Order: sequence, then structure tokens, then C-alpha cells
Amino acid sequence: MKKNILVIHTGGTISMMEDKDTGSVVPGKENPLSVQTSMVSNLANVQVIEAFHLPSPHITTEHMHKIKHLIEKEYEKRSFDGVVVTHGTDTLEETAYFLDLTISLPISIVVTGAMRSSNEIGADGLYNLISSVRVAAEAQSKDKGVLVVLNDEIHSAKNVTKTHTSNVSTFQSPQYGPIGIVTKRGILYHHQPTSSERYKTCDITKRVTLIKAYAGMDSSLLFALKELQYDGVIIEALGQGNLPPEAVPGVCELLGNNIPVVLVSRCFNGIAQDVYGYTGGGKQLKEKGVIFSNGLNGQKARIKLMVALSQTNDFKQLEQIFRN
Repeated sequence: MKKNILVIHTGGTISMMEDKDTGSVVPGKENPLSVQTSMVSNLANVQVIEAFHLPSPHITTEHMHKIKHLIEKEYEKRSFDGVVVTHGTDTLEETAYFLDLTISLPISIVVTGAMRSSNEIGADGLYNLISSVRVAAEAQSKDKGVLVVLNDEIHSAKNVTKTHTSNVSTFQSPQYGPIGIVTKRGILYHHQPTSSERYKTCDITKRVTLIKAYAGMDSSLLFALKELQYDGVIIEALGQGNLPPEAVPGVCELLGNNIPVVLVSRCFNGIAQDVYGYTGGGKQLKEKGVIFSNGLNGQKARIKLMVALSQTNDFKQLEQIFRN
């Protein structure tokens, strides 16, 4: 019996075409995937909704919220077995992680995209859509959180990240690898996340920014963030979670004004930890009230802090949230 799958198109390269004269890749008047939807009709009963037709750099947390509400609203109308969201790859991992944190439905949710536009040689959009519908229709996909499917691999939204500007195998999960693969004969999972977390959100209004530490960094930008009245700051720190000593006064200024500072590592493998005791070292920063994230990259830590601040402003509760 065919499964019922909702496909939501939001735009991105997967829905674009290359101009043969200029070489630029732009959205067309019509999403080519909408025309090709019939090619997945033998896999499932597919319903298609065009939510947006946007390049992924244009996607905001407001759009992510709209996708979340659309999935929930459509599920209330008629239950379905799974959802596939097509999305531009630049911010795909952020939307996927936002949905992972905020949707609690007994269905599979898959986010996919493409690195080559529909009229390029070796276009991967339709293939990734077909793979994603197959994954969404697989019963085993329901208990694994939001999944990201491209290039015959299945990744968890929490761990996956874009690692190459143009390669079709750009999406990888550093440290952990994919949790499954798509084969011609079926969907094969070889491991799954051991924990999950969900938060009820009405709206995301808190302003959270992301900055990257560097050799010789001082506090000038951190002082400016306080004056700009940001509600939270993510810092991609050095190594295991360290900062240059001249940046410490700025961190203290933010914390003193009840602005949470969350540290991740700018390394894409490993996690930030409070190990070093020198000035600017992780141990000192932790003692001052800096929150250490358990393995997220900067862009996902920003999404999580925005979601967390919609629940609480208490530093101890925020610290507990980032331990997960």
C-alpha cells in the first residue's frame, strides 16, 4: 500500500535553472520539480505545496516557522506518513535543525536539495527528491528526528553540515558520518541518534548573532554587540573553547548585562570543553558564566539559542539545554 507523502517546495538550486547565455543560476517562473512530480507518483501518494520560491540565503527564521506551521496545519487536515521539504543548500542545515527542535509529529521529515540546477549536466535535484520520498515513505524513518537526504546518504539534522561549495557530496556529518544509505533495493539504516529534544515555540523574536574568534581578537566587537542590544551571542572559539585574552573583557561585559554567550569550536571536529586555565582559556570562561555547547556548529548553536531564549532567560536552564 502506497504511503501518503507531503512535498513542500521552498526554492533553492534544486528549483532553479542555469541561463545558457550568462551562466547565472536563477529561479525561473516555474519550479521544474513541480512539473516532474509525476515521476515520484509510483513511489507514494504525493501532495505538493509550493511554500516559497526563494534562494536559501533569503530564508529567515520566519520562513522556518512558516514551514513548521504548514506541516502541522496540513497534518491536522489529513494525516500523512511523511514530509519532504526541498530547500536551497546554503541554509538547509539550519532549517532542518530548526524543524528537528520544534516539530513533534509521529511522521518522518526529510529535507533535501541539490548542488546542480535542473538543466545542468548531472543535475541531482530530481534524483535527491526521489530518494527523499523513498526515505520519507520508509517506516524506520519515523523515529530518527528530521533527516537530510542527498547523494544517496541519510544524515541527522543535528550533525549534518555543508562542507564543500560545489561538490554534490558536500553534505557530511563530521565525527559521526551518515546514519543510513539509499540503495536501489531499499533504505538501510546502520545507526540512529540516541537522544532527541523538542521545544514548543510560538515565535522566534530574540536577536542572536554569530561571530568567529581569531588570533589577536579584542573586545571591540563584543562591546558593540551589547550596545546593539543583542539577546544572545554565539562565538566560534579557538580549539577546545578558548579566546584571546583581550576578548575576555567584552565577554564579561555581555554576561554582566544578562546576555548569554555560547561557545562552540571553530574546528568542525570535536566539541568545546572547559580545559585550559589561562586567561581566555575555556576553564576561566566557564567560571565566568560562558555556556559551552555539546558539539553543535556555530550556525546551529545560533538556531538553538534562539529557540531556547523563546523558553527561558535563565542561564542555568540555558546551560542545561546546551548539554543535550
